[in-house]
Order: sequence, then C-alpha cells, then structure tokens
Amino acid sequence: MLADRAYQGAGATFRTLYHYHSEQPEHCQQFNRDHARLRAPGERAFAQLETWRPLRRARCSTHHIGTAVQAVHTLLTCTHPG
Repeated sequence: MLADRAYQGAGATFRTLYHYHSEQPEHCQQFNRDHARLRAPGERAFAQLETWRPLRRARCSTHHIGTAVQAVHTLLTCTHPG
C-alpha cells in the first residue's frame, strides 16, 4: 500500500517515499516520482470529497458514508474520465 510519511515504520505493507538529507540515488528519485504519480488520484479524490458539506456533517454509519463516497466517485469518473 502506498502511504505518506505518517506511515513510516509501519511495516512492509506500507510503502513510503525515500528521504535523504543529501542527494538521492536515481533509483530512489524514480521511486518517489512513481509513488507520487500513483498516489495523486487518491489525494485529489479525498480533497474533492472534503469539499462536500453533506459528507463533513454525516451522522450515519461508515457503511452508508462508503456507499455515498462510491456514488460520488462514480459520478466524478463519468463526468471527468482520466
């Protein structure tokens, strides 16, 4: 699973960016670019969902919220493919 810095040290399941204090080797730079490219759609989706007031004020079960998120994702994917 690709994750941000908050998950560093969480185990082999989570892949985080390489961080060096000096110049990074090329393979680490490439990994970081690929990592960012793959995480970007999910980050954009969460940013979009945070703007939806009904989801911020939802007082229902997580299952129902998950269903609403899937519906929003489907609508956004249909109107903005890619």
